Amino acid sequence: MKKTDHALSDIKILDLTRAVAGPTCTRMLVEMGAEVIKIEPAPNGDMIRPISVFKNERSLYFVQQNRGKQSVCLDLKDPRGMAIVAELVSHVDVVVENFRPGVMDAMGLGYERLRQLKDDIILCSISTFGQTGPLSQTPGYDFIAQAYSGITSMIGEPDEPPCLPGTAIGDCSTGVHGALAVLAAIHHRDRTGEGDHLDVALVDVYYSYHEVNVHVYSGSDGTVSPTRTGRNFSYLCPCGVFRGTGGFMVIMAFLHHWPDFCRAIERPDLADDPSLSNEAGRLKRVDELTEIIETWLAKFPDIQSAVDYLGSFDVPCAPILSVAETLENPHLRERGTVRTVDDPIHGRFEMPGHPIKWRRLPNNIPLDAPTLGQHNQSILSEVLGRSAEDIDTLSRDGVLFAKNC
Repeated sequence: MKKTDHALSDIKILDLTRAVAGPTCTRMLVEMGAEVIKIEPAPNGDMIRPISVFKNERSLYFVQQNRGKQSVCLDLKDPRGMAIVAELVSHVDVVVENFRPGVMDAMGLGYERLRQLKDDIILCSISTFGQTGPLSQTPGYDFIAQAYSGITSMIGEPDEPPCLPGTAIGDCSTGVHGALAVLAAIHHRDRTGEGDHLDVALVDVYYSYHEVNVHVYSGSDGTVSPTRTGRNFSYLCPCGVFRGTGGFMVIMAFLHHWPDFCRAIERPDLADDPSLSNEAGRLKRVDELTEIIETWLAKFPDIQSAVDYLGSFDVPCAPILSVAETLENPHLRERGTVRTVDDPIHGRFEMPGHPIKWRRLPNNIPLDAPTLGQHNQSILSEVLGRSAEDIDTLSRDGVLFAKNC
């Protein structure tokens, strides 16, 4: 059994999740020391185990999302398998699931049933559209929630189709929100003795990311309708992506940074121009300013030289790094943002590190992702007190399943 001396080392989680959003929630918790028992359906386990397989049938997608968790692989269509899941509930603090709403009830593990098994249980349900509402039964993934939230409409060039980001922003963000909700619910339980059912939806998380768009449309009575603006930001200027020698960079020279930027590019006339003294005025001349900026950037031999120069004037800017370039970036490596993992089956590879840094507790604690059903015996014997004979029978009957990958 995994024992980690960390912030959540006394918390136990029953993980009924798969794919990304749910596993991100429990990954955040296990990285802070929680004991996570992951239930996987026999015979294939988590639906992402076939993805990103490069060596020895080992899925790096699964490894990244499930390091540190304990895998119990069960035939959930066999009543004995479901009985094991139900029996585990009384031994944990939290159950996390990301099935379509209603599936937990159909499995006999809805919140009211869980409360019968453990009256202060916390259930965290992660879904695309939430447990209630007209769309609650609609199948969905990250980009489905993104489309409904209005976020997709903000990405891309104004006269072209909207674009999709190449990352699981919604899934991962919703998992983090779920972990935050779990921690708050644990604190509430410790004060009151009461558990709760947490309803965390991708569409709600995505919609909360509209830091300005919703209130701008509503507050202007619809006279301002935010939409995608391509490589320039919609309400700040200069703020966007600019072409330099050999690549692109982001420059954010708005508000109080504007005078410093004008000094940097040796254009005091721009700083003195009343029509460019505020965001609204500069936005009206965004194309003109883009041409001025890119002409100036062309003087530099490469992007990094321009970044270094603007940085000397405290102008916020950055090179647009490729994924390959992030792996060699000294800042990202020193902080553990890029993390080297030595997986016992695949070997060494890089993955994102844990984003929370601790001063008094260890960071990026060493964890291994489980093989399918790796912890069948230890969980059933040490947590549930099942005999070796009982475990052998369940294994022979296919209720318990294991595979070394």
